[in-house]
Amino acid sequence: MQTLAQRWSMLEPAVTGVGPDDDRPRPAVILFHGCGGLRDHLPKYAEAAKAAGWRAFIVDSYAPRGWNRTLAMAAVCTGVLLRGWERGGDVLAAIDGVSRRADVDPDKIALAGWSHGGWGIMEAMSADRSRPALGVADPGAVALDGVLATYLAYPYVGIAAPNRMRPWRHCPKTLAVIARKDHLTTVRNAERVHAMVRDCGAEVETWVAEGTHSFDEPMNAPPMRHDPELASEAVRRFAALLNDVAVAPQA
Repeated sequence: MQTLAQRWSMLEPAVTGVGPDDDRPRPAVILFHGCGGLRDHLPKYAEAAKAAGWRAFIVDSYAPRGWNRTLAMAAVCTGVLLRGWERGGDVLAAIDGVSRRADVDPDKIALAGWSHGGWGIMEAMSADRSRPALGVADPGAVALDGVLATYLAYPYVGIAAPNRMRPWRHCPKTLAVIARKDHLTTVRNAERVHAMVRDCGAEVETWVAEGTHSFDEPMNAPPMRHDPELASEAVRRFAALLNDVAVAPQA
């Protein structure tokens, strides 16, 4: 089983950084793709973060494992490989690695996840990190105090996510995007999960977007359909979340 440092050493070469061209310690948002891997919409969110004065780090969970999109669609999207609780180890390792950078303010970190990536974030926020978990030997070695916000874009909260109702142990401000026509969950189920997060003490805003799962991804793969207007609104809300937590007083 890998340590957090070993997991980050594996992931870091495949991490894409976007941000202002300086070496100032700035807030940072870490982006985690969906089960299909890196797609064209994540750089748009990274650029929005840059425009807000943040650094963005897009984590590719597949290239370091030697996986391509074909394998990901066949094995990860079907739940054979890399369930959300295993992806949670990538989330913790990325928090640890990014927070150690000299050009990042470790007290202002945000996490953003799309579908499977959101599932991984939720697992990381709710896991018991006092013992080996999430596929890493030392999950408690990284502090989560600096994680101020999570952006969850139609996170996977279906039947294969048995921990979806497990209370969060770290409760940052959260924007949860629910797709009205999501074929992987009902709106009712998604709202129930996000209400649980709210009950844990997190400030949770939900936005029910009138689109399908992956509506912000520039592709059409029925039942999923790209909606440019909703995609633009999603990026706007993402940037607004970053702006809100960047100026929020520290506890």
